[in-house]
Amino acid sequence: MATIERFEDIKAWQRARELCKQIHAFTLQAEFSKDFRLVSQIKASSGSVKDNIAEGFEWEGNREFISFLSISKGSSAEVKSQLYRALDNKYINQSEFDVAYQEAEEIGRMISGLMSYLSNSEIKGRKFRK
Repeated sequence: MATIERFEDIKAWQRARELCKQIHAFTLQAEFSKDFRLVSQIKASSGSVKDNIAEGFEWEGNREFISFLSISKGSSAEVKSQLYRALDNKYINQSEFDVAYQEAEEIGRMISGLMSYLSNSEIKGRKFRK
């Protein structure tokens, strides 16, 4: 695994940023934009995916980072559930759903991989280096 110096270097964060942009575009669509509660929820959960990766990274310890990654992974599942609501309410079509759902699914897998890597790493975080 390449050395990661900034949270912006993390591929899962980069993908989560793109998912946020995609979700935002969905929420601008006419009928979707009127469902203020769902708009707020799906934008918050998609933002939480990337924000928790960033925050956890900055704690500089693997245990803390893994905890934030766990929250991020949960938020990616929340996005998937909310995408079903958007589909069921006909705010997005099946194709839009499929693309966004697969992206959220892949981000979740990437986060799981990062969690596994950190759990097995000899280095326990930047704050523990001498």
